[in-house]
Amino acid sequence: MQAGTLGSDVASTNLAAYTATLGNGFSATLSMEDPSFRRTPVYSPANVAAAAAVLGNSSLQTFAITQSPAPVFLGFNAAGLPVGLGFEDTIQRNRMPDFVGVLRYDQPWGSAQISGAVHEVNIGTLNTAAAQIVGTNPGTLGRAASEYGWAVQGGLKINLPFIAPGDTLYLQGAYGEGAGMYTGVSAWAGSYIQSATSLQGAPFQQFFSDAVLNPLSNRLELTQTFSVVASLLHYWNPTLRSALFGSYGEVAFAPGARAAQASYNGLGIAGITNIGAFGSSYYNLNQILRDTYAFNVGGSLIWSPVKDLDIGVEGVYQNYGVQNGRVIDANRSPGVTSQTLLNAAVAAGTLRTVTNADVFQVRARVQRDF
Repeated sequence: MQAGTLGSDVASTNLAAYTATLGNGFSATLSMEDPSFRRTPVYSPANVAAAAAVLGNSSLQTFAITQSPAPVFLGFNAAGLPVGLGFEDTIQRNRMPDFVGVLRYDQPWGSAQISGAVHEVNIGTLNTAAAQIVGTNPGTLGRAASEYGWAVQGGLKINLPFIAPGDTLYLQGAYGEGAGMYTGVSAWAGSYIQSATSLQGAPFQQFFSDAVLNPLSNRLELTQTFSVVASLLHYWNPTLRSALFGSYGEVAFAPGARAAQASYNGLGIAGITNIGAFGSSYYNLNQILRDTYAFNVGGSLIWSPVKDLDIGVEGVYQNYGVQNGRVIDANRSPGVTSQTLLNAAVAAGTLRTVTNADVFQVRARVQRDF
């Protein structure tokens, strides 16, 4: 049940690392790692291709289908009003490896570790020729500058042989900006995508993008995440063991990032985004780019009659929700995806909202390692 702990291990990461043993239980590791394994997408509206079809812009439609566009204003007139809107491809490139450093201390009582990572967040080039859809371009904007996300982590492993041989307590905390995969906040709901629900049928989605492109400034704004976790492993006898864990994590987008995404609604182009006009009731109630939290608690009972054979049961409970306000309940008010549909639901008395959701998961486990 590692994913339920908000853990951040990615066992398949391609890397080149060097570890030095410093003596007295200390060791240090430096690593260069493939950034693809620690990347959550930069936020992109999901319906730009549909907007292009409505506008009859075949070039933009092709661009939207083959890439991941996010809007940016190309310029403003003397009155301060936008006169051009283009799109940047937010699919990230491998321009720089992640750099990771670890300092570890091992003793008979257990171990302690602190670590840090640097992770580049980047996007593609502004496509004005194919993707410009409003007004005339008063100038040329280049690709938004890369931002450098980072994360730090501290952990303790405490051996508890006075309770039972093999008993261990684990404590860990992590904080990051633009590096959510290192803090593990999306580990249970679903990593490598910008939004997900913990289980099919949950009332609303959480958003996990490492950064949001501000359409007003053409800058990437990093997302803050943190998590804490505690877990206890206990052996009832040499073949029967239990694990208990609890964790808490939060996702907070840059101040104003969500409001900036609503700014281009004033251009009156239908279908360009589904976040709603700033200050509208739909804007206040939809799930997109909302700051969220998640709390997990779970346990397992595993019997290992022979080496490398595990038989048992595992269960986890999660409560996740928005940090402020309310969101539309997609189960009880399905299909409310615009201000017009929200108004209709309110008039019909069918609009339902929530602040959080409870998720339960139980599974039987039979595992044989070779």
